[in-house]
Amino acid sequence: MARAQTTTRVLVLAERGGLHEPFTARGLQWLEQNKERLHLQLTVVNDAINLKRGDINRHQLVLQLNHPPYAWSAEAAEEFQQYIDGGKGGYVGLHHATLLGQFDGYPLWQWFSHFMGSIVYKNYIAEKCDGTVQVEDTDHPVMQGVPTTFVIPDDEWYIYEQNPRRHVHVLAHVDEASYTTDTGVRMGDHPVIWTNTAKPARNVYFQFGHSVLLWENAAFVQLMENAILWAAGTTSEHPSKP
Repeated sequence: MARAQTTTRVLVLAERGGLHEPFTARGLQWLEQNKERLHLQLTVVNDAINLKRGDINRHQLVLQLNHPPYAWSAEAAEEFQQYIDGGKGGYVGLHHATLLGQFDGYPLWQWFSHFMGSIVYKNYIAEKCDGTVQVEDTDHPVMQGVPTTFVIPDDEWYIYEQNPRRHVHVLAHVDEASYTTDTGVRMGDHPVIWTNTAKPARNVYFQFGHSVLLWENAAFVQLMENAILWAAGTTSEHPSKP
């Protein structure tokens, strides 16, 4: 007799309003449309400042859907650190999750900066452009069914004060020579998908996540589905090398 599929409780931190509203709104719609197929139970929170103690620990996965890494309640910040450092659940972050620095009167969250590869936000491509992403770790579960190269449209492509590569396992980078906008905002070696393997919690971050067009992009949608299932622990860990 087949074992019943368990449901994953997902806390979605969704940034609403502003330039990212179309992407976030479509992302929430996609999650709602696919929650039964992916066996997800969704709790959507628009402002982490309102999270109380216990709100994070009740979930098997935290999905940071463009919510920035500041304006969290002290209880939520402490609990999230313990959640990741203790391997209590999984994490998927997108785009605005690495807006790390001093913004809107909030100080840099040092732990979160280290979690994301010891980075601090430096600049972005305000004009936006397409970029070709090149997969580096084709064996990782997050990359299954994803082409080895694919185009991400109309994104902002953050750069940081230092490259996160020394501190994280990079799954893919963007080829800056492929940018469709003439821009001086360059990082050289430019990781855009990575996981911090030093943390017990399964985690993955996607630097892109600005344009609503991404939800019509087959590679991006496959990445999202893979990431959610892997970080939630419903697919296998990184397969062993031969």
